[in-house]
Amino acid sequence: MRRVAVLQSNYLPWKGYFDIIHRVDVFVFYDDVQYTKNDWRNRNRIKTPQGSQWLTVPVGASLDRLVCDVTIPDVHWQQKHYKTLTQCYARAPHFDLLAGFLQDTFLEQQWQSLSQLNQHLIRTISRDFLNITTEFRDSREFAPDGRKADRLLDLLQKMKAEHYLSGPSARGYIDEAAFNAAGIQLEYMDYGHYAEYPQLFPPFDHYVSVLDLLFMTGRDAPQMIWGGAKS
Repeated sequence: MRRVAVLQSNYLPWKGYFDIIHRVDVFVFYDDVQYTKNDWRNRNRIKTPQGSQWLTVPVGASLDRLVCDVTIPDVHWQQKHYKTLTQCYARAPHFDLLAGFLQDTFLEQQWQSLSQLNQHLIRTISRDFLNITTEFRDSREFAPDGRKADRLLDLLQKMKAEHYLSGPSARGYIDEAAFNAAGIQLEYMDYGHYAEYPQLFPPFDHYVSVLDLLFMTGRDAPQMIWGGAKS
């Protein structure tokens, strides 16, 4: 059964995002949709001595654009994010595991597209640190038609998906009857099973970037997210 998930790219997503990727055969970046301000597209949270705080990529306030069209006009944020991450996690048990990745991402490359940045980070973290073998695709490859839920369903049909794993927040707009009529089995992700792990700067917070988990647990991070093989 061809299992598919479709999500907008996020900046350094939390562990649940990678859990969805791991559970499907094909993961589709859905970046040819409306950009939303103050969302996960251009920011995420990390642990700091002052508590959980945002790391934000500055992309301007305009909402009249798609995620794939959002540009990053200022490059100075890259050194700031690198400095913040190194300062906050230098004493983490597995900081050295990610040191080269941080340097390459923030010091050796310049990012002008938010979508390209996010997709690069997600692909690299999946492959190099979480041992995920899921196939990545981009929705623009399939030129989906329609609006909102109809457009998503058209995308899945063009991909010949048989099983769709959705985030739980989509329950409010997905037409389950339409999925049944299209012969696509619908499943909603459950994020309620994650165990806590040793974390700097208490109290514990599940909803921070996956980098926190990687800094603290290293190569054991996959076990902490899904515990073994695909379910």
